[in-house]
Amino acid sequence: MAKDNRVGYRKPPENSRFKTGQSGNPKGRPSGTKNLKNDLNEELQKPITVREGGHPIKISKQLAIVKTLIAKTLQGDARAAATLTSMMYRVLDLGDDAAPAEEPLNVSESEVLRVLRERLLEQADAAPADTTVADAKATESIIKKEKKDPNAKGGVS
Repeated sequence: MAKDNRVGYRKPPENSRFKTGQSGNPKGRPSGTKNLKNDLNEELQKPITVREGGHPIKISKQLAIVKTLIAKTLQGDARAAATLTSMMYRVLDLGDDAAPAEEPLNVSESEVLRVLRERLLEQADAAPADTTVADAKATESIIKKEKKDPNAKGGVS
């Protein structure tokens, strides 16, 4: 059988194809090339001068960001508080160790819950039983129709 030497889509000329066992990038990525993680880490470690307590001090940019985030959180900035909390959970691995602190309800909170529970029970008792039964029957008939014809729209004509 003759060798097919046609050139075209996905058939480059034989002389420009990679040789068997030869890499397309023989030198590979040069060692020491930087990526975003390395660049970011390097930039965050550079020192800057800030004024704290009236006198200048040199700290890393990373520490300056953390100090700013904490200061804004203490001033009541909700977005800074959310960012700080999220960062604390990721960096300090607090996700599994910290159990949520559940405090018992005080007297007024217990009273609010009791009143709400009573209102909900009253509303459930006051609802006409016929409406509930009719709704249940309508839902049941729609489900039966869908089982018979899965392409049918649920109760909408």
